[in-house]
Amino acid sequence: SNNNPYTSFGATLARDEEQNLWSTPHDVTHTEADDDRVLYNMIVVRNQLDKDSEEWQKLNYDIYTLRQTRKEVRSRWKHILEDLGFQKEADSLLSVTKLSIISDSQNMSKARDILLKLSEETNIFPTSWELSERYLFVVDRLIALDAADEFFRMASTAYPKRPGGDRGDESHGTPQ
Repeated sequence: SNNNPYTSFGATLARDEEQNLWSTPHDVTHTEADDDRVLYNMIVVRNQLDKDSEEWQKLNYDIYTLRQTRKEVRSRWKHILEDLGFQKEADSLLSVTKLSIISDSQNMSKARDILLKLSEETNIFPTSWELSERYLFVVDRLIALDAADEFFRMASTAYPKRPGGDRGDESHGTPQ
């Protein structure tokens, strides 16, 4: 019998990563939003397939791609927040859980408008990205901090919309 308390550590990490749809350790909200449910359902279907099958491989690739896209979008938002001066607060501004609330219900329509404008007029989100409810909460926080308009301006500069859906500047908003 092995008395090493760390023998299951790798298995625990792998299991946590499998359930961790947003790549945030111990995120208990992984099935709260529509886009979380889509990813969760993809994982459930993949786990029912034979690992050697072509369907499993395709689904596994799609899951990986979706996770990487989410990480990239979060990274873009974090870089802009840091450029705005929120170096210490960026992670907490981007943290959304099932306990998160909109700070002021009157901000909801303004937050939706800004998020839609970010989607239509910048490349902060990939072309195929469906707007995530998570970023509505982030925009609401920016409105409360009176930083939403400046965030939009910086996103427009760092990730300008280009004809043909080309990606914006990959410098992540470094000042010019």
